Amino acid sequence: MSDASGAPVPVAPGTRRLDGVVREAAVPPLARPVRRGSLADLPFDNANAAPDTVVLSRRPEGPGADGKGGKGGGGGWTDVTAAEFAAQVMAVAKGLIAEGLDPGDRIAVMARTLYEWTLLDFAAWAAGLVTVPVYPTSSVYQAQWILHDSGAVALVTETAAQAAALGPELGHLAGLRRVWVMEKGHVERLAEAGTHLPDQEVEVRRGVLGPDTLATLVYTSGTTGRPKGCALTHGNFFAEVDNAVELLYPVFKARTGEEASVLLFLPLSHVFGRMVAVACVRARVRLGHAPSLKPGELLPDLASFRPTCLLAIPYMLEKIFNTARARAESGGRAAAFDRAASVARRYGEAVDARHTGTGPGPSGTLKVSRAFYDPLVYRRIRNAMGGRVRYAICGGSPLGRDLSAFYAGAGIEVFEGYGLTETTGASTVTPPQRPRLGTVGWPLPGTRIRIAADGEILVAGDHVLRGYWDSQAGGVVPAAPGGWLATGDIGALDDEGYLTITGRKKELLITAGGKSVAPAPLENWLRSHPLISQCMVLGDGRPYVSALITLDPDGITHWRRMNGRHPVPAELLADDEELRAILQRAVDEVNRTLSRPESIRRFAVLPLDFREDAGHLTPSMKLRREAVLRDFAEEVEGLYPGS
Repeated sequence: MSDASGAPVPVAPGTRRLDGVVREAAVPPLARPVRRGSLADLPFDNANAAPDTVVLSRRPEGPGADGKGGKGGGGGWTDVTAAEFAAQVMAVAKGLIAEGLDPGDRIAVMARTLYEWTLLDFAAWAAGLVTVPVYPTSSVYQAQWILHDSGAVALVTETAAQAAALGPELGHLAGLRRVWVMEKGHVERLAEAGTHLPDQEVEVRRGVLGPDTLATLVYTSGTTGRPKGCALTHGNFFAEVDNAVELLYPVFKARTGEEASVLLFLPLSHVFGRMVAVACVRARVRLGHAPSLKPGELLPDLASFRPTCLLAIPYMLEKIFNTARARAESGGRAAAFDRAASVARRYGEAVDARHTGTGPGPSGTLKVSRAFYDPLVYRRIRNAMGGRVRYAICGGSPLGRDLSAFYAGAGIEVFEGYGLTETTGASTVTPPQRPRLGTVGWPLPGTRIRIAADGEILVAGDHVLRGYWDSQAGGVVPAAPGGWLATGDIGALDDEGYLTITGRKKELLITAGGKSVAPAPLENWLRSHPLISQCMVLGDGRPYVSALITLDPDGITHWRRMNGRHPVPAELLADDEELRAILQRAVDEVNRTLSRPESIRRFAVLPLDFREDAGHLTPSMKLRREAVLRDFAEEVEGLYPGS
């Protein structure tokens, strides 16, 4: 079913109740299931259907290089047409075959978010291989484990330093036969190595692939144990991206004269970024790659590429908001910014009320106020993202109602989603024109969501993984008995099938008094404060709930400057009475929404931040709780004197 503009109208979930509570929601698929072929066909299908369409843009000599501007962008981007991309995929695929890689072999890629990553992905698939992402920030031990467990026969690193760091371990990897380095031009050499082979060699390998063929092994972040290799098929990706493209038509289908484009800066080692990259190639949406999240490097990329949609995690959207507010305060415009933020939130809430049938929508006065603040505040935030951003796809953890409402009011529609590596990305997503603030949306078309008796979220659908890789068994072990995947997350469905996430099953805290507390919502709330970088809520088996808080460097620098404070060592700043009073007010604000047994009674300010390289955070910014408890055991015990 489509609306007057030809856009598909989201189908409301069918729901099932048990004892008056919604326990299951399902949405029928919007896209037909793919019965033949594989992801390897996409570049060649695009070349046949629209050879001159720009499908990617790349930096000619890496980040920051000068070059001809791509469509809609400034300098530094070179457009790649569908025909050119298919030719490059063919050339690298022939090189992989010439180097002796056989169908089904695993090839690992260890690199930041680069054009070469996506090129290698499709080239490997065209050669009949299975790609294995390795985070470039992985420790030598983590990388060695993934290479060993997956049985990778080849490895492509971004830098020579990465390859050198792994050098001493390579002798323990008997199956690893090839190591190539991007910065040494080895991808280009691969393309040259296969020039003597006919294209038919690749076409034969592509011809035997199907939806049930293994496409990739994506290893989980290992927050609760050793990483597991999720075996995702070509069919898993088709079920995910085809339904996402149809549902999120504003992102993937240009319905105006404005070209749709996505600048990808989240890791391609994570299934979220990988899924969107495949979706862009599938939908022929111009895709760019930005390798750095550092503001000084990312902001110029956004300004020159000028995407219409961004992928983000809540931490990034929080950072954008807090940075904008800090700049306004530095310029003496804090009060105006706060009024504008309030207008945006009220506007977003009013739009949400209209969609949910609980209100008439924004009033005339609110519309005028929003129009007044748009050039003063909202447009500046959009300009920081490149100037053309109208949509953001956000996942990893709940964004929070206030921030969702703010961005909606500021002219950026946020599609929140929920999913796992095991579900090839999103299992729920905000349907266009049907937002529900504070939720992660409806089941993705073709997906069923069930809430178990203990509150655990179960997922079923064609996007759910075949199983986990078992190196001992030499293959894949099924992971979803009866078709239902147990996610380990706790949540609830409302009367219309919208899902709310309340926490992780294994992270649920049970105090000494028997009170169950989900830490994630409290952590997300506190983390949105401009002076707080990270937060971990404690209390399992303890007499009360407490928290470890780390400080945001940019926020603290701004606070010092605005208050005439001189820099002091971090260990002294942690005991600053004025700072602790500000943080206490933030904790008190959280506690107003909680019962007494759930409230945060004490907190400690740590002298350093949680870091990925220290093992405290995963690459997607999730807490590794055991590592934090181990490294800050003294501070934890200090929160419970005499216990």
